Amino acid sequence: MWNRRLAPWTAVGLLLFLLLAGCSQEMRDDARIKPMEASLLFPDGQSARPLPANVVPRDGYDLSDPLYTGLENGQPIATMPVPLTAELLQQGQRQYIIYCSPCHGLDGYGDGMIVQRGFPSPPSYHSDRLRRAPDGHYFDVISNGFGLMFEYGSRVPPADRWAIIAYIRALQLSQNAAADQLAPQDLEQLHGSE
Repeated sequence: MWNRRLAPWTAVGLLLFLLLAGCSQEMRDDARIKPMEASLLFPDGQSARPLPANVVPRDGYDLSDPLYTGLENGQPIATMPVPLTAELLQQGQRQYIIYCSPCHGLDGYGDGMIVQRGFPSPPSYHSDRLRRAPDGHYFDVISNGFGLMFEYGSRVPPADRWAIIAYIRALQLSQNAAADQLAPQDLEQLHGSE
């Protein structure tokens, strides 16, 4: 006879069986072309298609403009293509604290919190090599990563990357300014603190 306690479980099991039996693997089993595989569909025999003329990138950036690449003729640009303003520095400081300080530290010496927890130390922004590096180099590193550094191109918009670079340059100047570049009142304050 029919067991009344098992009836609900039997109905659930039957429903589950019918649902799973209805699933098929048609999409998995459909014909598809693997990346860079030859194709008989196109006259040139290539499955990977070149971009049509005048196509607009998904993010809307003109990848031939140094503002969005940091490069000109394949080389890093020397200086930022945006005007240096107090607002740019403030935005750069905010973005630097969010994205850069965990590794590079608040002062740019490469002693951030995760370095203190055992992660390898990034180079100091105050080294001669990085003080001489063109601004386009920093833009490329922020965009594409370098060494153990993750790429931030998908997380940080180009305007914020330039703001971060402006702030890095301010950090570098704050630690390596020559005395002859200081204003007279700053020189007086410097000599008064000795």
